[in-house]
Parts: sequence; C-alpha cells; structure tokens
Amino acid sequence: MTLTKADIAKKIADDCGFMKGEATEIVEKLLDIVKDCLINGEDVMISGFGKWTVKDKNSRRGRNPQTGDELILDARKVVTWKYSPVLKKTVNIPA
Repeated sequence: MTLTKADIAKKIADDCGFMKGEATEIVEKLLDIVKDCLINGEDVMISGFGKWTVKDKNSRRGRNPQTGDELILDARKVVTWKYSPVLKKTVNIPA
C-alpha cells in the first residue's frame, strides 16, 4: 500500500488533534519548504530519517533504444536521497 499526502494529513489530524484541513495545510507547507530548499540547492536533512541532496549531472552520450540512434542527453539536476543509519536499523528489526 502506498502512503499518500492525504493519508499523512489524516494521521496527523487523528494523532495530534488538528482539524483535517489544518493537517493538510501542515503537510503541504512542509513539502513546499523541502521543495524550495532543494530548488535553491540546499540539502534537506531530517535527523533519524534521511537526507535529500541536489546533484548536477553532466551532459552525456546516449542512444534511443527504439532506433539505436545516438544522441546527447542534456546536463540536468537530480535529487538523491540517502537514508539515515537510524532508519536503516529500524526498518531491519525483525517483527
């Protein structure tokens, strides 16, 4: 099952006593802050969870898999995520 923004907002509302609309606004604001930081080239680290980083990818040669034609892929930015050791340890605990 996939956890959605709506599911997170509902969980926050239920667990913290917020109205559903307030919880949705909190989730949206959190995601906006994370996006803005990444757009500005800043790393985002949540202790005990993980770290998002924006990395530059150089242009490179590639090929179209359908035709086999070679082409140049443009330089771009990618977002990477690395989990924290705490999260790794928590996920790997036997149930």
